[in-house]
Amino acid sequence: MAKSLVLAEKPSVARDIAKTLGCRQSADGCISGDKYIVTWALGHLVTLADPEVYGEEYKTWSLESLPMLPEKMQLAVIKETSKQYRIVQNLLKRPDVSEVIIATDSGRKGELVARWILLKAGCRKPLKRLWISSQTDKAVREGFRNLRPAGEYHNLFLSAQARAEADWLVGLNVTRALTCKHNATLSAGRVQTPTLAMIVEREQEIKSFVPKEYYTVKAKLDGFSATWMSGNGQTRLFDRGAAETILQKVSGKPGKAVEVSRRPKHQAPPAAYDLTELQRDANRKYAYSAKQTLSLM
Repeated sequence: MAKSLVLAEKPSVARDIAKTLGCRQSADGCISGDKYIVTWALGHLVTLADPEVYGEEYKTWSLESLPMLPEKMQLAVIKETSKQYRIVQNLLKRPDVSEVIIATDSGRKGELVARWILLKAGCRKPLKRLWISSQTDKAVREGFRNLRPAGEYHNLFLSAQARAEADWLVGLNVTRALTCKHNATLSAGRVQTPTLAMIVEREQEIKSFVPKEYYTVKAKLDGFSATWMSGNGQTRLFDRGAAETILQKVSGKPGKAVEVSRRPKHQAPPAAYDLTELQRDANRKYAYSAKQTLSLM
């Protein structure tokens, strides 16, 4: 009987899907049933190959070998998770597996996890996509009733692959360049470097900040007080003379309310107790120890 191989991203998700699909026969790296075999990745099982794969000259870090720009990026099995990769690879090659259902996380990263495994394994069997945002039994059943052709998500995979290749090209080239040029272990990356630049820039702003005196004009009225505000909503005046001019114009004169606005505000209910907060309040109100509160609960 032909079976569908379901590829999940994490073992916990795979177990939830297997339970919903009625798969109860556990084996090494998978769970089987009458119609489905559910297996999983462990995060990424496959990644982009290291520079050394593309040539002997890249085994040694040197400025002369840069930039590293492979014509075609190659994939490699991650050593630490190679056992699970071999299990998935063998399942993909089973003659009774007629199709593959991609059930990795619904997003760019999840799409990349599955597609790289399928590419590395040379899988050419029909592909379908499970696209769900919840792992409840109802959501899983509904998702399997509405499986989509995997081709509809091909552009999502391409965008994830482009990002991964950009990380490789920028991160590895710039890291090697900085390390060789300055003879120190330095790291750079597509996200890491601009983020670090933003942190440094903000730190410099804080260090170079010079405090300035400012003035506000407040009027004490019958039962309430009012604060002067400029046309752009500013209440601070850095010019003392301007503040005194406004004060002279309004001092001793009656005020008139020309507009009243009301806006409803929503206040969220307090969060439910966690154990620590409950133990703290029980000790404060009833002198219970933490152990007593836990026992009562």
